[in-house]
Amino acid sequence: MPKGKMKPQLPSRGQGSGFFISSDGYVVTNHHVVAHADEIKVRTHAGKEMNAKLVGSDRKTDLAVLKVKGKDFPTVSWGDSDDVNAGDWVITVGNPFGLTGTTTAGIVSARGREIGSGLYDPN
Repeated sequence: MPKGKMKPQLPSRGQGSGFFISSDGYVVTNHHVVAHADEIKVRTHAGKEMNAKLVGSDRKTDLAVLKVKGKDFPTVSWGDSDDVNAGDWVITVGNPFGLTGTTTAGIVSARGREIGSGLYDPN
């Protein structure tokens, strides 16, 4: 390509996972999944696809909230992190590399560690 010429920007597609947190269509997902999106679609486990609107997003915590039209969506509820203790089992459900329905399990190793990150420190 000749110097000074810009390479054309090609459209790209990303995938991620999320959960309905309210029956009226609010979805939580990761910020990095939607951060540079021009268009966002939500596809349910049953295969229904819907357009979604970005309600809010936070890079530091890597969380984003989306809204789709509809009602009576099945939801998950938030747990209380104050009830989690070292030694408790935890799981994550995700969609890495487009592999739907993946699950990873682990054990909480500690709480309240000072890691020098500011935002994630317990104070």
